[in-house]
Amino acid sequence: MGEYKVLEEEQTLQDLVSDAELFHPELSYKITGILFKAHNELGRYSREIQYCDFIETLLIKYEYDYKREYKLGNSRNRVDFLIENKILIEVKAKDIILKEDYYQTQRYLHSLSLKLGLLVNFRAKYLRPKRIIRIDTINGTRFADPNN
Repeated sequence: MGEYKVLEEEQTLQDLVSDAELFHPELSYKITGILFKAHNELGRYSREIQYCDFIETLLIKYEYDYKREYKLGNSRNRVDFLIENKILIEVKAKDIILKEDYYQTQRYLHSLSLKLGLLVNFRAKYLRPKRIIRIDTINGTRFADPNN
């Protein structure tokens, strides 16, 4: 059986995740909360643009620095959201997430030199945002410095 840590009063979220190598843990936690609010409010049968519009209203409300439909270089590709220049969000509203969606998110992470993306499918019965970590394509490993 796995070991469980007991949360002491003086421990913070940062203390708990330092060993787990999570990238931008507090920001991603707050963004995930926004995604859950959107799913709870709109349900699972809205269109992708409706989810993006609602997410944008919450990002404005909570005063996040973000870019919507951020264009990648000279290509026609656009990231749904770029949050605080640290995390990208790729929104989907389809029956299942395919590996092509994962590869798309990886390409976006490489193009923007980011380490963390959230791939979220609002059509699912239960929302499960996927944390996508940029892969070093030369070595086939994750980037190891969680503090950048």
